Amino acid sequence: MKGVIYARYSSDNQREESIEGQIRECKAFAYKNGIDIIEIYIDRALSAKTDNRPDFQRLIKESGSKKFEVLLVWKLDRFALNKFDSAHYKRILKNNGVRVVSATEVISTGPEGILLESMLEGMAEYYSADLSEKVMRGQTENALKCMYNGGTLPIGYVIDKEQHFQIDPVAAPLVLQAFTDYSNGKSMREVTDMLNLAGIRTKRGGKVSINSVTRMLHNRKYIGEYQYRDIVHPHGIPAIVPEELFERVQERLAKTKKAPAKFKAEDEYLLTTKLFCGKCNCYMAGESGTSHTGIVHRYYKCVSVKNHKGCDKKSVQKEWIENLVIDQIKKILFDDEMIEKLADMGMERQRKENTVLPMLKRQLAETEKGIRNFVDAIQQGIITESTKERLEGLERTKKELSAQIAREELLQPPEFTRDQFLFWFERMRKYDTTKLVHRRRLIDSFVNAIYLYDDRITLVFNFKDGTKTITFAELEESGLGSDINALAA
Repeated sequence: MKGVIYARYSSDNQREESIEGQIRECKAFAYKNGIDIIEIYIDRALSAKTDNRPDFQRLIKESGSKKFEVLLVWKLDRFALNKFDSAHYKRILKNNGVRVVSATEVISTGPEGILLESMLEGMAEYYSADLSEKVMRGQTENALKCMYNGGTLPIGYVIDKEQHFQIDPVAAPLVLQAFTDYSNGKSMREVTDMLNLAGIRTKRGGKVSINSVTRMLHNRKYIGEYQYRDIVHPHGIPAIVPEELFERVQERLAKTKKAPAKFKAEDEYLLTTKLFCGKCNCYMAGESGTSHTGIVHRYYKCVSVKNHKGCDKKSVQKEWIENLVIDQIKKILFDDEMIEKLADMGMERQRKENTVLPMLKRQLAETEKGIRNFVDAIQQGIITESTKERLEGLERTKKELSAQIAREELLQPPEFTRDQFLFWFERMRKYDTTKLVHRRRLIDSFVNAIYLYDDRITLVFNFKDGTKTITFAELEESGLGSDINALAA
């Protein structure tokens, strides 16, 4: 795996040695687990309560380049202290194929926080889906009236003030000529060159490509067919191309269709950075091999075995162990008593999330009490020069504390009710575990670490007392079976 390191210290009370120590431990972790470090990002004297950190933002931006798969930090608090920021930026990194890993916390401190992060992500997805449904409702109304619903406008059409399709008198004849030329035997390249020489440009102002001509020749709008999802109007918009010509073009396209390139897309290894070898505590990383029959076998292999560092742990088949983990998560989800406990844990964790805000509010209450005492003293005629100075000092302190509280409250993530926690778990019960996105969500939300031994597997979940050990003998008795001793490809 390719990886990067992010190191940070928050104040001038810490020294440069703090950065050196973080990098040293991260490099040792990377060497042990076969991670190739390609860059180190450092922020000095900057708090993780804010995301306004130059190298941190550069790291997030460069994660989109797909040059690395792992972000190593000394501890998770080096990444972010604010839970909302943590969830937000981890989601960006996850979308870019990057996992955040602590070099010193195999089991992260306060793992229930990961459930909160997952809930933030899940709720964001819920609100997004709800908004999408409302937008779709409006677009459906437009579709029933054959109105333009956004997207790239086909060459040869324009949109009028009422958002209806109208024929472009300049480009439409050239579109018809393109269909006619291709039907009469001209190549796709010749048709493309003809359109470019005639001055036809894409909506972004670029030259017409072979791919855009291919899409044009397949587009049924040119025969007047309006389509949006499952709504189809055969004569919903003005036609540019006669149906008979369009069908002849489709026949030739079918005959000259090239076989699509065969891309070999490997499955995502969902347990990467979560699965550990029980013998040497190194990562077990995903690998694949092809048998003599041409079948691709995917499995997890200890990186110490891979790098010949002395471990003799056998590999385990990917599908088998991932299905086992998903099965254990489903048992948690469908345990009503456990879900009630998890909701309580989430609420408790949420209350403890910000320790600074309650402290500031206590200080503000004490300051306001002091101000009231001085005001009472003044009303009773007890006033001196020092009393006035002290009162002015308390007023300044109150103003500063109020400003700090306002800043902290802005950084606070949205608070969830207990019903929202239960709703979130209920949604997860409906996940389709044959879909990669749902399997990934379940594993990322619930699984903290997995330790694989020769005779048992230990799963550490993201909640207190969430450790479970299963022997392979028990699996054999239950009928699930174990391929732990099977040879890898």
